[in-house]
Amino acid sequence: MSSRGSDSTGSFRHFPVHNVGGPRTGAVQDAVATEEPLEIRLGYTLPDGKRAQRSISVTMRTPGNDEELAAGFLFTEGIVRRAGDIESIGPHGPPAPSGLVNVLRADLASDVSVNLDRLERNFYTTSSCGVCGKASLDAVAFQSHYDLRDNAFEVMGETLQALPKALRAQQSVFEQTGGLHASGLFDTSGRIVVVREDVGRHNTLDKLIGQAFLQDRLPLGDLGVIVSGRASFELMQKATMAGVPLVAAVGAPSSLAVELAQEFGMTLVGFLREDRFNVYAGPERIR
Repeated sequence: MSSRGSDSTGSFRHFPVHNVGGPRTGAVQDAVATEEPLEIRLGYTLPDGKRAQRSISVTMRTPGNDEELAAGFLFTEGIVRRAGDIESIGPHGPPAPSGLVNVLRADLASDVSVNLDRLERNFYTTSSCGVCGKASLDAVAFQSHYDLRDNAFEVMGETLQALPKALRAQQSVFEQTGGLHASGLFDTSGRIVVVREDVGRHNTLDKLIGQAFLQDRLPLGDLGVIVSGRASFELMQKATMAGVPLVAAVGAPSSLAVELAQEFGMTLVGFLREDRFNVYAGPERIR
């Protein structure tokens, strides 16, 4: 049996485990990161003026900041462009057996048109879908709102090297469970201004972007992003949509992530450590 975590969001739960080896051998309670589905439903106006509802996504996520996650997803998918496009967003329907409401509905303003064909085919592609990288980059170019080539964001190399430790210090749920990804927004001084955690690395960035979107603070041209894992095409696509000029990853980048950064004038840092890092694109932003 499990019990809900001590935090108000239910972002972790406690399970009885048998610890083998180490100083705590025997039966103990262990905190485990929560993973539950979140269904995002869209309320929108049809051409004839009638309202309709459609389920557009189900993602496995760690509960907490669900509204930000949904808003960030809608923005990075190109469904909405400004905060006023969403009239309301919040939990929908009864709780699941866990006690969490795992359905969220976002109602769009009546003048926001919805491209249902785009929702069906999902405008960007993943590395496993069989569509060539060029088509993926073209899709980002079609959707992206911001030109990053002339962005003046700069950061010291020493500042970058201090970011992984600073990010870890703000990962409250990771500290409890050891099992979550994180993304953080940082300024030119290296101050991490906001952090979001989740079992899905793409969800962490959607939560960050969703917070900025709901506060009408996009584009994020004066901030960089640090991610706790690798830099995938999907993460780079989301950063591009939000106007982020620099992405720093603790892990490795993918080939398509590097190509995207080069194509759209972004800076991409990989294998970020306290004593070293690799710059795969845009070295001019690092002093």
